[in-house]
Amino acid sequence: MTENVKPRAARTRATRRRIVDAAAALFIADGYTATTLEQIAKRAEVAVQTVYFHFGNKRTVLKEAVDLAVVGDDAPVGILGRPWLEEARAERDPRRVIELWTAYGRGIVTRIGPIMRVVRDAAVVDPDMAAQWTANMSQTATAFGVLAEQLDGLSALRVPVGEAVDILCALSGLEMYLVLSDRGWSPDRWERFVVESLAHALLSPA
Repeated sequence: MTENVKPRAARTRATRRRIVDAAAALFIADGYTATTLEQIAKRAEVAVQTVYFHFGNKRTVLKEAVDLAVVGDDAPVGILGRPWLEEARAERDPRRVIELWTAYGRGIVTRIGPIMRVVRDAAVVDPDMAAQWTANMSQTATAFGVLAEQLDGLSALRVPVGEAVDILCALSGLEMYLVLSDRGWSPDRWERFVVESLAHALLSPA
């Protein structure tokens, strides 16, 4: 019994991933509104009933695509449960803490940027997409709250924790990345800019 369950679970996970990958590619290429579940099923090489079975609707597929892009894989572990955070939490040099968070954040924004453009554009006319955008911005602020609290615990902040979160969201959040990416900035340049800007705006003089 157990031997049969594991392969079945693996097949289910692989099918879900194939559907999500197909949907993400279509959303990015054609837009959220224009993409149908039938098109997603065809690209994923599954029956449309399979898409309905696993996700129920298009909005849920997109949410899964966003979540997958954030963490980079389909393991059931959120951002704040990832090993990199242990390294960041153990660091005592405030600037190095910012560097570690920004390096990891670079991976997130480069992965999530294309699909979140879809969400942002659809949010103008689609309440579900507006809610998705708001939810992701809220999750970002929550994560940056962890960073701000760590810097505060190191007695490194020159501003209150709440203001530090605001600055983090403004300077290293997705919206700034999209603006600078549209202006032709490379991820390397973005990362250097964010580290220097955050160090100047957040850290007390040595």
